[in-house]
Amino acid sequence: MIFFLTFLACGLFIAYGALIVTYQRAWNAIPVFVPAGAGVGDDVGASLGAGVRTGLGTGLGATTISVLIPARNEEKNIVDCLRSLSQQTYPKDRFEVIVLDDHSTDGTAAAASAFSEAGIRVTCLRMADVSQSEAVSAYKKFAIETGVRASRGELIVTTDADCTFPGGWLATLAACYEEQGAKFIAAPVRIVARNQSLLSIFQILDFLTLQGITGAAVYKGLHSMCNGANLAYSKEAFDSVDGFRDIDSIPSGDDMFLMHKIWLRYPAKTFFLKSREAIVSTAAETTLKRFVHQRIRWASKADRYDDKRIFWVLLLVYLLNVLFIVLPFGAIWNFWWLWLFLILLVVKTMVEYPFVRDVAVFFGQGNLMVYFAPLQPLHIGYTVVIGWLGKFGSYQWKDRKISK
Repeated sequence: MIFFLTFLACGLFIAYGALIVTYQRAWNAIPVFVPAGAGVGDDVGASLGAGVRTGLGTGLGATTISVLIPARNEEKNIVDCLRSLSQQTYPKDRFEVIVLDDHSTDGTAAAASAFSEAGIRVTCLRMADVSQSEAVSAYKKFAIETGVRASRGELIVTTDADCTFPGGWLATLAACYEEQGAKFIAAPVRIVARNQSLLSIFQILDFLTLQGITGAAVYKGLHSMCNGANLAYSKEAFDSVDGFRDIDSIPSGDDMFLMHKIWLRYPAKTFFLKSREAIVSTAAETTLKRFVHQRIRWASKADRYDDKRIFWVLLLVYLLNVLFIVLPFGAIWNFWWLWLFLILLVVKTMVEYPFVRDVAVFFGQGNLMVYFAPLQPLHIGYTVVIGWLGKFGSYQWKDRKISK
């Protein structure tokens, strides 16, 4: 019996290890996107930035862009977000910004409406003023659909109200759209924090892993994955799949569910944009409660994916982490299980470390890798608990309680 169970545990781990190695190789194989005409020197990042700033490879702003920002109670963040957009190098007459105020109870709408820096066009649409034919349960999807209908741009770009952007962000997205003929672009996001607390470091490292998986999976066509803080898709593609129709009853998933719908129609035109000029920064959650509710919200849609490829990946990851919880308890009856736990924990860390390190270096957060190994046991427990609560629990987000 011990031999059989050890064999099963090792088989599970081998499958997981092969998956991580596949992700690492795929991540490193993604070419760094450089717009046509941007020189490539020793420092790709610097060359890319210079190329974008001069408008090379972007058709000098040929594409019209609508930036959609769903916002609920974001009075403290919305001005910084809009100010960052006002510093874009993309021609200001070629993009508009639409803030979608989702029934805020603070001054979000007033702050957005009053913003008038650097000549960018900012429109604030209040969802409370938009007529609804039926009850809305997916508020963010409804807001985005409202924004798409009101938009004038050819390319829809979505982000969050607590995000900031490098100056070449829109120019890089536009260049990818034009040069690759992209219908959907998943672009990089990083979490930043004002202080290096344990909570913020844990969030950053966990999110780096997710970003690496996102890039690898999209590049190799393994499964759909993205983050709504940095997405771009053609208005034509959104309309061609009827937007959020058939997924509009699911509270979350305005990003990945839509991506999968568009991927089904345009599999060769769905891209991950690997470029430092395209990295969007978003703030780490400041309290444990907010962090937990955020991750439960993300996990809550795991069993609703039409893309079953990601379901099997999530199941493998979850079972492996459950294994690490079960093994120490098995040591009560046989000390061998404790040894197996320690051996697999060390090997797991060694397998994951190179992958996360490579992603962290790209995002400029490689210095945090010193915390990776010490946080492994905490991350295992977190994965099991959040996965369970995502399936059977409820969560609160933006002052709304959502039940499964």
